[in-house]
Parts: sequence; structure tokens; C-alpha cells
Amino acid sequence: QVQLVESGGGLVQAGGSLRLSCAASGRTFSRYVMGWFRQAPGKEREFLAAITWSGLSSYADSVKGRFTISRDNAKNTVYLQMNSLKPEDTAVYYCAGDVSGSYYYTSSWHYWGQGTQVTVSS
Repeated sequence: QVQLVESGGGLVQAGGSLRLSCAASGRTFSRYVMGWFRQAPGKEREFLAAITWSGLSSYADSVKGRFTISRDNAKNTVYLQMNSLKPEDTAVYYCAGDVSGSYYYTSSWHYWGQGTQVTVSS
């Protein structure tokens, strides 16, 4: 079993930056692909980015060039650096771990954090 705990959310002005963290505990974190999703009110949970154990990353087109995923296997932590934030980035952001299948489908991921709220004001 893997437990994921997100932190780093908050209120930021448009154009600003935030870095989210996801601390993992339990089974061997470094073996897993880790990912980030978000869910805005009234919308489906949306894939943002994923990173393999070796550091290969993938991004959704909506955040490519603005968001960067990274991981520190020694600290069992994955990060999401978010730059040039827009009001439409407002959502609850979720960390996910251990994928079987397409990164884009929530059903492919085995472990989820509880989410952290990000609010971007205009």
C-alpha cells in the first residue's frame, strides 16, 4: 500500500508560480510512475503530467511549457512546478502513483492523494 500526501497549494495571482509536493510512504516509491491530475468544479479529473522512475516526463498539451514535473527518489517525493498560472488553472490538484495503461485515464492509476486546492486570481 502507498500513501500519498500533497502540499503546496494556495492562492496566487495570475502570472505567479507555485510548487506542489507529493510525499509518498509505504511500498517502494522509486519503482512507480508518478503523476499529477487536477479537477475543477463541475469538470472531470484531468491528466497533467507523469514521470517515470528514471525521470522521463510526459505532459498534457494544456500545461506543456508552463508546468514541470520532477521527483526526488531519495525523499520519496514528486513535485509539480507551476509557472505563468492562469485563472483557468484553479482546481484541486491530485497526486497519483503506479499506473497500468494510459496516463490519461484516472482508472489506470492505483494510488491517489487527497488533493490540494490551487486558486489563481485574475
